[in-house]
Amino acid sequence: MNNISINEQFFIMNGTINKVILIGHLGDNVKMHYFEGGNSIGRFPLATNDSYISKQTGERIVNTEWHNIVVRNKLAEIFERYAKKGDKVYLEGRLKTRRWTDDTGRERYVTEIYVTEFTFLTPKSSQTAQPIENQQEEKPKEEISNQETGSATPEEEDDLPF
Repeated sequence: MNNISINEQFFIMNGTINKVILIGHLGDNVKMHYFEGGNSIGRFPLATNDSYISKQTGERIVNTEWHNIVVRNKLAEIFERYAKKGDKVYLEGRLKTRRWTDDTGRERYVTEIYVTEFTFLTPKSSQTAQPIENQQEEKPKEEISNQETGSATPEEEDDLPF
């Protein structure tokens, strides 16, 4: 009948989407804040680079863009434990702008990326434990993929790469 995918139909029906994908380097270690009830929030800057060759000088020009990253609860704890300044990460999330009034009565704004999924890209050869790569909390990676695909246990699966 029509050749519109489910994702395209969802977009057409809602008309908006808020998704950010970044690959960059942590500009600092994660700063953690803990709240009553066990919740936590971690914040850190992420640097992404754009480079080009100047036509006038032939020199490579690198522009760095800084992003305010926010991770919450279990994701924050994982970042605090495994990520450090300079590490390269892949992040997916959504944009959120906060507004507040400072001490001088001036309205201030900050736009942040609230992370929903991530993957560490810097090898951690000295660590024995593997970091969790996304928001699926406290489940081994093979258990997550088996539940999503409905497949058998890892022992019963093929060794095929696809």
